Parts: sequence; structure tokens; C-alpha cells
Amino acid sequence: MRDELHESDTRSESPRSPGRRAFLRTGLAGAALAAGAAASVSRAAAEPTPVTEPLEIPEWTRTMGRPIPPEMYGMPSKYEVKVVRRRSDVFVNRQNWSDWSMSPLQYQHGIVTPNGVFFERHHAGTPSIDPERHRLVIHGMVKRPLVFTMSDLMRYPSVSRFHFLECSGNTLTDWTKAASTTVQQSHGLLSCAQWTGIPAAWLLDEAGLQPGASWVIFEGADGAVHTRSIPLQKVMDDALLAYGMNGEALREENGYPLRLLLPGWEGNVSVKWLRRIKVVDRPAFFRSETARYTDPLPGGKWRQFSFVMECKSVITYPSGGMKLPGPGLYEIRGFAWSGNGTITAVDVTVDGGRHWQPAVLEPPILDRCLTLFRYRWRWDGRPAKIASRAVDNTGYVQPTVEELSRVRAVTGFVQHHNGIFPWEIAPSGEVKNAVA
Repeated sequence: MRDELHESDTRSESPRSPGRRAFLRTGLAGAALAAGAAASVSRAAAEPTPVTEPLEIPEWTRTMGRPIPPEMYGMPSKYEVKVVRRRSDVFVNRQNWSDWSMSPLQYQHGIVTPNGVFFERHHAGTPSIDPERHRLVIHGMVKRPLVFTMSDLMRYPSVSRFHFLECSGNTLTDWTKAASTTVQQSHGLLSCAQWTGIPAAWLLDEAGLQPGASWVIFEGADGAVHTRSIPLQKVMDDALLAYGMNGEALREENGYPLRLLLPGWEGNVSVKWLRRIKVVDRPAFFRSETARYTDPLPGGKWRQFSFVMECKSVITYPSGGMKLPGPGLYEIRGFAWSGNGTITAVDVTVDGGRHWQPAVLEPPILDRCLTLFRYRWRWDGRPAKIASRAVDNTGYVQPTVEELSRVRAVTGFVQHHNGIFPWEIAPSGEVKNAVA
């Protein structure tokens, strides 16, 4: 239930409304007023500086820039060196082959994650595969087994779709206690891209399905030969054999030259470095779907084949490791997503869940894709606890950890953690993980 605004809150407005310009105007004035009113805060929000002298002409304006080389691949500015993937600071593996690195969500400005910082999860390191030698085989319960080269696949008509990809273990470190410092560490096994490739259904139709076929096995070409069993219905509905990502070929760490993409489902089933598709009549119960990627339940039971990544959201600004300069007007923002469809609403709390207010959803709002939300908030300098709560088009509301605990075990290797995640803002402006 959404509540009436408090005097310390500001109403959320449409990005296209006049309120956006008003936000920019009042933000400067509001920061100045807050700085004078909050004597107890060591560092107040910055005031605009009056113009007293001509604008400086720096050296980069007085000299020629870098010439255009004959050929190059563009790279980020040297001043953006902090925007990198990072391995986990919480679970530090003794080896780096079966490991993961996380996307810096706190620096992501839109719904598309740049290829260079898209999260990684590998089970035997990153293979370097020659696309000229790579082959994809379709066999099993089909009428006509087929083998494809990458050149063969590239001759098919292609489709492009925007979808998020999330590891089932995203946020597992912060189930019942604060373990992660930043949103990169707590939620960074999440990214979003435009994927280009061929619907798997096209190739299976060409091979011809035999009666009784109901599952499909997908096998990767990495050293772990990572393999998963997938229901045939999902494969025929929307599975994509992807070779493109954000307008270019897949990166090696994300499956080059070919991977499976299963929209809305846990990341490990979107098998990378895809080499084999086998149609069968039952799941194979590989280690990757028995000993791994299962969910602990009360009573010693485990949930298997829990594919869908349910509705979830997180605030990325302000978030852990940041520091607000002082009281004033701020834009709280973050991402929401659902493996079951589209996001229809996001609410934000600034008082630890006692009251919730609607955030603005920024278009485009796409099926099984990241959605950016914004909420304008005037911070008065007192302690605050902020969090977001998403709702998808099925009516599902993102739960609290307490609500999840009633149906899942709270010990063990927790998968599919989509609970509400809080950040705490101290009077000093420091932002910390508030999971307790």
C-alpha cells in the first residue's frame, strides 16, 4: 500500500513533465537552503558557485587532440578506470577457473550493460574457440540429425531482443546478514543486452521432432562441458541461439562464437560456447542440475529445475560505498526486472519500509528486460533506510527476506534470492548495506 507523502518527501513526476525542469531549478536552491539549515552535518550539499571571472580555458581546449588512427577499437576514457568487472570480495576462491566477476551496476546509466563489464560465470575458465572450426550438432529424437558451421548459421534470418541475464546465485551472500559493501558485490551477477541470433525452434523444426520428445539437452564446448536439461516447450517458445551482443559478436567470456539464451531464466541454463543440442524424452539430471543450481527448502528437501528469475529490484544510487555530500534534493534510482514479464510498478521507501511511494518507470519497459526507475527525494540529513519493491505484470510483488524465509531454508547455498534489499544512509552521508 502506498502512503501519503511526508513533508520531507518530494513527489515523483513524469520525466516528460515540467517538473523535470523544476527539479533542476529547485535542486540548486534546495541544496543551498539545506546547507544553511543542517549545521550538525559536517559537509553540506554543494551550493552553485556564482560567476565572478571568465571560464577557464584548459589545456585540452588550447591544443590539438589525438589524431584518428587508421583502425582501432574504441575504449572508455582513461578517467573511467573505476568502471570494471570485479571478482567477489565475499567468496574468494582459491582458483580462478570456476569463478565469477560482477558488473558495476552503480555506474550503469541505462538498461544496456556494456559488453566489457557484462558479468561472467565460468566453470572451467574461458575457452578461445576458432569460429571456423566450431560446429553445432542437433541429434537425438529428431528425424534428421544436422550439423552446422558458424557460416551456415549466419545465413539464416536473424532476430534481436533485449533481455536481462541473472545468475541464480545473485545476492546469495546477503541472505540474512550484510556481507557485501557495494551493489556490484551484492547484485552484480546481473546484466542486460540486446541479443542477436536464430530462434532455436527454427533449427529444431528443420531437424524434425520425433513423437515423445519433451526435453532438450544443451552442451557447451568449455573444459567443464557445462550441460543443462531444458523443457522442450521453453525451447520452442523463445530460446535464442545467439551470436551477437549489443551490436557486435559475443565476447569470449560470454560464449563466443555461439551461446544459448533462455529469456527470464537463471543464467546457468543459457549455455555458453554451445556445441551440441540433443532432443530427449526426460531430463538427464546432470551434476549441474542436481548437486548444483538447486534451492534448499525446510525439512531437508531441495527444489530442482527452479528456472525462472522472479521479480526483483535494487537501488543503485545512492548505494553501498557511496557518500552523499549533504542534505538536499536527490534522485534515487535503480533497476527492476522479472523473468515472468514486464515491470508494472516500483515503490520506494526512505524510512525502512514504514511508508512506500511510487517511483517513475522510465521507458522503454520491455519484456524480461531491465527497467530503470527514478524517485525524487529531499534528504533532511537524518538517518534513513532506503529500499525498492517491484511489481510485475502477473501481480507478483517482490517479497521481503522474512516472507521468503517462510518457504525456503535460511541456511545453505541460497539461490534465487529476490528479497527487498535495503541501504542505510548515516547523518555523515555514508551509505552502507543495511541487511540484518
